[in-house]
Amino acid sequence: MKYVDGYVLPVPKKNLPAYRRMAEKAGKVWREHGALELRECVGDDLKTKKIKSFPTIVKPKRGETVVFPGSYSNHGRIAMRLTPRS
Repeated sequence: MKYVDGYVLPVPKKNLPAYRRMAEKAGKVWREHGALELRECVGDDLKTKKIKSFPTIVKPKRGETVVFPGSYSNHGRIAMRLTPRS
């Protein structure tokens, strides 16, 4: 069974190149912790009518798009191990 760790966040469209550079660096860390595959999904056509979409969840501002980065592994909770706890 494969597991997915992911999250949804708004990113200004003008900052997508910087986001991609950061994601490449972060991907190395995710792989060190067991990620088998990484995907960076960037919203393009986000207008939906019948389902609850990512934009309705994160409410991006004008000039922003929605990004869904995810890592895939054979065991769960990679993000839990990497996220500092308060």
